[in-house]
Amino acid sequence: MSSTTTPTRFFDVPGGRIAFDDTPGEGLPVVLLPGMLDQRAAYRHLVPLLTAAGHRVITMDLRGMGESSAEFVDYSPAAIAADLLALLDHLGIERAVLAGSSYTGATVVKAAGLAPERAAGVVLIDAFIENLPLNAFQKALFGVVGPVVKAFPGVWGTLQKFYFPTERPADFDAYRAGLAAMLREPHRKVALAGYLSGDSAPVGWSAAVRCPALVLMGTKDPDFPDPELVADRQAAALNGRKVMIEDGGHYPMAGHPQAVAAALLPFLAEVA
Repeated sequence: MSSTTTPTRFFDVPGGRIAFDDTPGEGLPVVLLPGMLDQRAAYRHLVPLLTAAGHRVITMDLRGMGESSAEFVDYSPAAIAADLLALLDHLGIERAVLAGSSYTGATVVKAAGLAPERAAGVVLIDAFIENLPLNAFQKALFGVVGPVVKAFPGVWGTLQKFYFPTERPADFDAYRAGLAAMLREPHRKVALAGYLSGDSAPVGWSAAVRCPALVLMGTKDPDFPDPELVADRQAAALNGRKVMIEDGGHYPMAGHPQAVAAALLPFLAEVA
């Protein structure tokens, strides 16, 4: 499912094939990665706002998700970082802003650390990196959710309501139904297990990042008992700045795209 009206494109990496789309623009390229168990169309409401400002915007499906193939053996944030850098090579892009949501916040941090000359900046959107240790409730919650979603992938569509506690896009029901249908496809089982059993919140990777950083965090993200405290930790680790998206849940680029664009566009202008 494309996040724009541009046709899906593909490139090969060791172990499989990755889907992406590329919306032309004269401004600094921006690569947007969706979160775990999501598709690049998670950015469908943000992409037009960035392209209207003149930016070239690239969105990429993660391995095993969306239109990417699902025969990989490694679904870790670090493995996806290799795919991200391979995408820049494939497109001949020397420098870009790398943005990751949730699970892939760690991915863009890893990529920026591995190839600092390629990262003009990094953007974290409600990311799992440099987080506080899980409390007992979170451990119990994640301990239940992972096995349930692996056994019944369609549950992930139902859980989307939890991640949008306030504003929901007009196409919310259709999008989450499509997401649930994708995850129920039999060939996704290995990818589901890989994402739900790996380390989604590494600590320490930020130390290698040298480029400017922007941390975006929804004030009502249900994945964090104290979203602002987590955002402060991430901004401090990256020597960056934070912007809290008022009333935003875990996916503010879909629920509050105007607010995300208002925070992101000045950052893009600065790093360009």
